[in-house]
Amino acid sequence: MPITVEEFEAARPHLLSAAHRMLGSAHDAQDAVQTTWLRAMNARSSAPIENPSAWLTTITARVCLDELRARRRRNEAPLLADAIPAAELAADEAILRTEDVSRALMVLLNQLTPPQRVAHVLHDLFSVPFDQIAHVLGGTVSSAKKHASRARQRLGNAAQHGAQHAAEQSGGPDQQIVDAFLTAARTGDTRTMIQLLAPNSIRDADAALLPRGGRTTVIGAVDIAHETMHFRDRIQAACRLTVNSKPVYVIAPGGHPLATIEISTAHQKITRITLRPAQADDHFASAPPSTTS
Repeated sequence: MPITVEEFEAARPHLLSAAHRMLGSAHDAQDAVQTTWLRAMNARSSAPIENPSAWLTTITARVCLDELRARRRRNEAPLLADAIPAAELAADEAILRTEDVSRALMVLLNQLTPPQRVAHVLHDLFSVPFDQIAHVLGGTVSSAKKHASRARQRLGNAAQHGAQHAAEQSGGPDQQIVDAFLTAARTGDTRTMIQLLAPNSIRDADAALLPRGGRTTVIGAVDIAHETMHFRDRIQAACRLTVNSKPVYVIAPGGHPLATIEISTAHQKITRITLRPAQADDHFASAPPSTTS
């Protein structure tokens, strides 16, 4: 075996982090790293490895690339939050919070092809050189650079498209008011929420997102604010994205879409909050930058 157990254990946290970004699942990342260890044990080279971490990263990335390609061959859509076991969802959420991973990015990575995702994660997130990425992808350095560039372009063009759509909309929500409301909701500040809500504001929600018997429609600032307190954990898992060309907030525990929050404003007050479940055919893209100061 060209590396020692100690060298593998030293590299394990890095391998798990990289595999998680590539696969979007802590559970699958654990499996990928375990497969990496098995392949390392079966490696027949007797020559010493100068950089064990880089060598193991290459193996892990290949395992992840194979898994991503297998998902595509099976025509598997990225799993929504409600299709993931609670324990796995909690593990994914723990990684996002512990490692300060961008929730929005984890959603957006699912829009990339397998080579684009691997190249983007390895180079842009973990600074792996392109010659090593080319080795993982089984191509040239030039093609590896193209995959990374196309990944950035897809994410960048999505953001530009969202900005253009937002600019074309008339009467869009006051982003400063929306952000202030969500900040208050995350911290449980009911007084601020009530101040930001119009007295006759409406909250509409799909019944699938509510506890059994929950009201699909709630009217009035006080009632909405107090109800929102019961869903602080969901709001803490929300990030701003564009869904089907419309800028909204996406509740994405562990980086997996669960629902969208669309908020309307008028006269510096929130007039309507609409929640709908995320759909398998939703297209997610970067949100346009806020124009509020």
